[in-house]
Amino acid sequence: MYAIVRSGGNQQKVSVGDVINVDRLDSKAGSSVTLPALLVVDGDAVTSEAKKLAKYTVTAEVVDEVKGPKIHILRYKNKTGYRRRQGHRQKYTQVKITGIETK
Repeated sequence: MYAIVRSGGNQQKVSVGDVINVDRLDSKAGSSVTLPALLVVDGDAVTSEAKKLAKYTVTAEVVDEVKGPKIHILRYKNKTGYRRRQGHRQKYTQVKITGIETK
């Protein structure tokens, strides 16, 4: 059984026991969060209707806060001596999927 969940504008395929990175959540390590399901696949049964998906809950436990890879940003204009260098590391929350259940 697996589900497609939405978090922070992104969609990810998850099953029980998976550890995924989602955009930063305001939750402490060890707390539980619920992610909205967009699609649930259980064997041959595929559920994508909104009314049926309302019965499913995908719960996850917050593991840690991590940073993504560094992105280097360089601005350059030819023949003028203009150069600017900047870096960015996105903050993520690492969550472990604990269950995909029906209500």
